[in-house]
Amino acid sequence: MTQARYLVIGAGHGGKAMAAHLALMGFQVTLYNRTFNNISAIRQRRGIELESFEQGPRGFGRLALVTSDMAEALADADIVMVVVPSTAHADIARACTACLRDGQFIVLHPGRTGGALEFAKVLRDSGCKADITLAEAETLIYASRSDGPAQSRIFGIKETVPLAAFPSCRTQQVLDVLAPAYPQFIDGGDVLHTGLNNMGAIFHPALTLLNAGRIESTGGDFQFYLDGATPSVARMLEELDRERVTVAAALGIRARTALEWLKMAYNATGNTLYEAIHNQPGYRGIPAPATLNNRYIFEDVPMSLVPIAAFGQRYGVAVGAIDAIIRLACIVHQTDYWRRGRTLAKLGIEQLAVNELQRYVETGEMQKD
Repeated sequence: MTQARYLVIGAGHGGKAMAAHLALMGFQVTLYNRTFNNISAIRQRRGIELESFEQGPRGFGRLALVTSDMAEALADADIVMVVVPSTAHADIARACTACLRDGQFIVLHPGRTGGALEFAKVLRDSGCKADITLAEAETLIYASRSDGPAQSRIFGIKETVPLAAFPSCRTQQVLDVLAPAYPQFIDGGDVLHTGLNNMGAIFHPALTLLNAGRIESTGGDFQFYLDGATPSVARMLEELDRERVTVAAALGIRARTALEWLKMAYNATGNTLYEAIHNQPGYRGIPAPATLNNRYIFEDVPMSLVPIAAFGQRYGVAVGAIDAIIRLACIVHQTDYWRRGRTLAKLGIEQLAVNELQRYVETGEMQKD
């Protein structure tokens, strides 16, 4: 392949940062967003002004095309970076179906839990015949925010991000094509590994819901992790984490514990999750959400906790704590997140035994024994 042509789908905090950074690295970049008003200033300026941390990328990232027309966006793209909330993955898949062509790569940033499986099923159900390669990252590589209509700021770029293709036999192909821009991506095993190492599922919804009164009474005027993760709340997080790790084990996966993740990502240690969280200086000063109507509930519950709980229920693992947080979210938001979330039926795997599921994520072939 000559130098890859990128399409970034999504003009939120992460999408704008990625589009600008790729452009500054010298790649041809198209930016797509469904709502044109959100990209009109970028189209008028023909790019995004990027600020960054001390040693990070900065400058004006000139874009080849800015559009809200999916067919136009996909026409010249080799690599499609989907940087939208995971609640929009199915809609993006449906919008892409008729426009995809053989040889394109689609990467979800991140997949949350079951993202690539859901995306693949929607493409299949929509009649997509193109031989594309689909992958998902375990987490978003950037810590960033939008600074204005055509401005973005990067606070940090992760040094290592696990990534897996679906099927996993294509993972190395994805890593190879992304390496010139993103050598930080490493082999994440398969999409069960990336999906069940989803730490946001453990930290975000429970911390938010168990601090609901404080969030509503103060407008989020407290430190989310350091004040919100009291000893009792941290014990709840430990139980959620234990259930997640047990669900992974039932699928033959050795998932990282939250304590191991804090050590790996931040070198934060402790005998308990409470201690490790409070030994992580990077959490200092991070404010709580200002309202309960935020993505820590309306994204992380249906797209992360629901599929983890569904795996547990299907493969014989008790998930009482995870189920309790899902139920609290349903009550608080007056929404049936079980219905809206990623059930195993929506992932297309409800009938598979464990060995059949393992074969499916490795080969992409669904064969009943």
